[in-house]
Amino acid sequence: MEEFKQAHAQVLKCGFFWNSFCASNLVATCALSDWGSMDYARSIFRQIDQPGTFEFNTMIRGYVNVMNLQNALFLYCEMLERGIESDNFTSPALLKACARLRSIEEGMQIHGHIFKLGLEGDLFVQNSLINMYGKCGKIELSCSVFEQMDRRDVASWSAIVAAHASSGMWSDCLSVFGEMSREGSCRPEESILVSVLSACTHLGALDLGRCTHVSLLRNIREMNVTVQTSLIDMYVKCGLIEKGLSLFQRMVKKNQLSYSVMITGLAMHGRGREALQVFSDMLEEGLEPDDVVCLGVLSACTHAGLVDEGQRCFNRMKLEHGIEPTIQHYGCMVDLMGRAGMLNEALELIRSMPIQPNDVVWRSLLSACRVHQNLKIGEIAAKSLGELNSSNPGDYVLLSNMYARAQRWEDVAKIRTEMIRKGLTQTPGFSLVEVERKIYKFVSQDMSHPQCEGTYEMIHQMEWQLKFEGYSPDTSQVLFDVDEEEKRQRLKAHSQKLAMAFALIHTSQGTPIRIARNLRMCNDCHTYTKLISIIYQREITVRDRNRFHHFKDGRCSCENYW
Repeated sequence: MEEFKQAHAQVLKCGFFWNSFCASNLVATCALSDWGSMDYARSIFRQIDQPGTFEFNTMIRGYVNVMNLQNALFLYCEMLERGIESDNFTSPALLKACARLRSIEEGMQIHGHIFKLGLEGDLFVQNSLINMYGKCGKIELSCSVFEQMDRRDVASWSAIVAAHASSGMWSDCLSVFGEMSREGSCRPEESILVSVLSACTHLGALDLGRCTHVSLLRNIREMNVTVQTSLIDMYVKCGLIEKGLSLFQRMVKKNQLSYSVMITGLAMHGRGREALQVFSDMLEEGLEPDDVVCLGVLSACTHAGLVDEGQRCFNRMKLEHGIEPTIQHYGCMVDLMGRAGMLNEALELIRSMPIQPNDVVWRSLLSACRVHQNLKIGEIAAKSLGELNSSNPGDYVLLSNMYARAQRWEDVAKIRTEMIRKGLTQTPGFSLVEVERKIYKFVSQDMSHPQCEGTYEMIHQMEWQLKFEGYSPDTSQVLFDVDEEEKRQRLKAHSQKLAMAFALIHTSQGTPIRIARNLRMCNDCHTYTKLISIIYQREITVRDRNRFHHFKDGRCSCENYW
């Protein structure tokens, strides 16, 4: 910067500043260099009597690069007021600013200007529009721009894949990537493969994730920390904790996120002691934990039932690391105590919190009360959720299930009526299973699947075999006022069992089965899956809403603590 100022002084001394080419280059050099200064660039820009499109574009890009996004948009307004026409270099920078600000209205206005100027066919502009609409959650508009393109490059595919990923449309994300692969005109770049990894992670699509890993090795010369961390996250959340741990240990350089992903991954697999060791390694390396890392450590203690260790970590957060506990940390502590059956202590912690407890904290307590059948404290938690005007149907379902287990059917009816009155519906339970690189989805009592008949026939065979292992359906899990036969029929068609049956039919003997489900596993499915792992000699991994369960030879990694 000092040398630049000297050059600037020479330009002024020699009278060259009024040459538009020289002034423009001064602005560009100062605004767009890593070592530059936007304040200094602005002072040069303001000395130009009649700045043109190039100078305005340069300043807008500079502001976007340093994340001064509001100033980028204000400068565009000034550009319009002066009657200076924008070009195909102006819009992409502005759309990037709108994407980062999630300013959909301003983004759509700029799209209107693009049409007026006849720039809607510019490839660079179209890619920026896809990205902006995707980041603002308007996936249908991203798709509309993409479908109207005459020509697409790798950036176009990257933008549309990322748009689906940012909207949580994981299956569609993989479908778009498949379409790109079939077209074969573009070689996948790092950003596309990271989005695909994210989709595989959320769907539990391990085989597709492995293929993406191979693509990364083929196409990327050297993977950076972000990509390596994404790979670890994918393997960990698809059930291969050992592979994730191996990649983590081979990383030359690790950051906070790398440690956070590994700690959280070990927590999900119930390997709390190892998570605490990784946390200790992080401190020895000289990396200071942040609130996210501490949350991962508390989560590890929660899933492994390490109450004393969790309380020590919670106390050390503020005393040793200067991290003020947030509502998430308190929620984790309530969950830790609740799972361990310390319901009175959890309630006391909530009442002593220095911040107002939110619905998540009370919901953690309510969930623990359901597990430990403490209706008295459960009613306190439910009442507090009601006072917070919670509209989560799961709260009503938890309390309703507790009343059902206590056979208080009138109270069950009241809760269900209240749900109907408020228009609340429970999220249906579903399970995802990957077979031959395709993801299949099953819902409980599913009769709509194309191969439904064969799946239910397999269920019948499985139950016949289970009888010889002493299996008896746990009908207490069916919380409806119906007879025993109806309860057994409902249990038989849980989504996890349907997914297992389908996988047993369509995979070869000895192939591991991996299932991802959106709700917590019920006790009956847990017992059922342990026995199936013995009968069919399969390793079965189930990722539910809380954690991973690894079933092998009739045992589960959770040791019945989940």
